[in-house]
Amino acid sequence: MDIGTDLLKQGKKRELWDRCCGFIDLSMDDFMKIQRELLMEQIELLKKCELGNKMMRGAQPLSIEEFRQQVPITTYADYAPYLLEKREDVLPEKPIMWLWTSGRSGEYPHKWAPFSRRQYNELGDIFLGQLLLATCRDRNNVVIEEKDTFLYGYAPPPYCTGACMRRLNDMGVFKIFPPIDEAEQMSFEARTAQGIKMGLLEGIDVMPAITSVLVAIGERFSQGGGSKIGAALKKPRMLPRLLKAMVKSKLAGRPMLPRDIWTIKGMLAGGTDNGVYREKIKHMWGRYPLDVYGITEGIMIATQTWDYDTMTFFPQLNLLEFMPEKEWNSYLMDKTYKAELLLLDEVKAGENYALVITNFRGGAFVRYFIGDVVKITSLRNDRLNINLPQMVFESRIDGIIDIAGFTRLTEKVIWQALENSGVLYQDWAIRKEATENKPVLHLYIEPKQGIELDENQITDITHKHISLLDNDYALLESILKLKPLKVTLLPQGTFQSYIAKQQAAGADLAHLKPPHVNPTEDQISALLTLVR
Repeated sequence: MDIGTDLLKQGKKRELWDRCCGFIDLSMDDFMKIQRELLMEQIELLKKCELGNKMMRGAQPLSIEEFRQQVPITTYADYAPYLLEKREDVLPEKPIMWLWTSGRSGEYPHKWAPFSRRQYNELGDIFLGQLLLATCRDRNNVVIEEKDTFLYGYAPPPYCTGACMRRLNDMGVFKIFPPIDEAEQMSFEARTAQGIKMGLLEGIDVMPAITSVLVAIGERFSQGGGSKIGAALKKPRMLPRLLKAMVKSKLAGRPMLPRDIWTIKGMLAGGTDNGVYREKIKHMWGRYPLDVYGITEGIMIATQTWDYDTMTFFPQLNLLEFMPEKEWNSYLMDKTYKAELLLLDEVKAGENYALVITNFRGGAFVRYFIGDVVKITSLRNDRLNINLPQMVFESRIDGIIDIAGFTRLTEKVIWQALENSGVLYQDWAIRKEATENKPVLHLYIEPKQGIELDENQITDITHKHISLLDNDYALLESILKLKPLKVTLLPQGTFQSYIAKQQAAGADLAHLKPPHVNPTEDQISALLTLVR
């Protein structure tokens, strides 16, 4: 049995908090001590395995300083010959499971990553800590209880979120809807519908879910769909919960929302769209989702706390290194360039960094360039008295659009502008194009079913809201007299047709839709020709 789980069952709330959330009270010296000790343990494992020797280029570092001087930065291309074939004989430790994340089109369909037993065990305290932070109101405020109910709103294994749900299930103290063995065999639609049905019967206490799932469920209820509410009313056990919700919504003079049915203790989410939809989710569900930053190759990197603002890094799963912007520009042009990286105690507030990680606890990745850009917003959280640097996720490096060398727009800014504009869209994609030697920010957008949109109106209102969110973008017009946004309306059904085509071709979940930012010429051509 896990120690954290034992503490929960025994009602030892202070000890549980200290074990799972104590990292937020570390000093910088203590944080770095953990990082150094775990790295030295990992280096010894790397020295004894084929993959470790390959990634360290035969180096035998005796300190964190020597490690950073002697070991080069790596990308997935370095690991592909080993990990795509799931070669366990070359790894620092035998994996308990293999996880995947999206690969690069034309090279490999997935990036497989091994997940060691010790990484899996450590995930227990980390995930339990996230549950504490998602449900608390202050330090040492432990709200979760044994037998709390959870909706399975994540993607199943081999996705990393599915590994989190398995770890939650292994704790043996919570109820998951649907039960995990059933949930992993269901389609997304069936799993969500069954989970809601069970939640109507027994209630839902905690929602670990993909942000889009939280929004989709909320919209179904507000549109009168829910989970076939009419049919559910015929089931006596569901009737009291639904009748109470119907009264609440009628008194409020609005459609029914999930918050009318359930009083959720906490919600976990993550991804670029979490910040975009946070107010909508709070309106639908009654509280903000806790934003968590993780990646398949590094599992968990950072988490928000109970102020639902910036994130604090975890010290115990990965060595964290930070590549300044001037360094990553040189590195991207020449992968042999020896970029200077910083440790967490060297970063500066207000700066953007590309994240580089080295797994601890028998993981495979060594000085691994993720391709994610994070911003260090401050060197401490004054409001909650957390004495560690605070971060927000900015974008993927390939998800940034540079306009005239004047502004660099991220997916988050563009998405937020669309939400703020009130445009009713189904989906969208945007990229930089050139017309008559001028940069064009070309937005391809599909209206919601039954909605009529005007390209000129969308252009004006979206341009306005991007300008409000990004001052440098606003200066393009006032200083350079440049208004780069162009809008092309896509016929209704375009993105669904694209998804259907990808499914027919055998594409996995990560490749069903084109990326929002910087889609390829082929992807744009496919969108423009799918529906006529």
